Amino acid sequence: MHVRHMGLDGVLLFVPTPHRDDRGLFTRTFDARLAAEHGLDPNSFIQDSQSRSRLGTVRGMHGRSGQGEAKLVRCARGAILDVLVDARPGSPTFGEHLTVRLDDESFHTLYVPPGFLHGFQALTEQTDVCYRIDREHDPAEDLAVRYDDPDLKIDWPLPVSAISVRDRSAGSWTELRERLSR
Repeated sequence: MHVRHMGLDGVLLFVPTPHRDDRGLFTRTFDARLAAEHGLDPNSFIQDSQSRSRLGTVRGMHGRSGQGEAKLVRCARGAILDVLVDARPGSPTFGEHLTVRLDDESFHTLYVPPGFLHGFQALTEQTDVCYRIDREHDPAEDLAVRYDDPDLKIDWPLPVSAISVRDRSAGSWTELRERLSR
């Protein structure tokens, strides 16, 4: 396994080496030593969660206020286009976004630092996404920006087949940017 820096400050991609043979495959999905070598506290991830989505579903764009939330994200089944937006006002990449394909062939794991908005679109009929999160969820800290915000210009590859009411009614990037700069 090796680690790749992804262009937005603090974002890392953990790239394993799946071992394939006539039985199938085996791969490492997390390595505490390697995480620590890249500045992450492997013991800080206190919650594992999983979502299942169907083709075209968009989940996001979500974030947390306060201390933010770090997470490790991987696609255990199918494929997604994962999207991050740097929502840290003092960051040199504030307002920029990054897209990464995560799938069940490469087994890449994306490290999302605190202060980012995160979302994804399911690219396959059944998609399972696994998250390791470093804080308990506090709904009072939830942030959300519309997935189709014109200022963010996220290029979703498929028509959106499903999205939650909460995500459809989320605020704009302009509103969140103003709130964060106060």
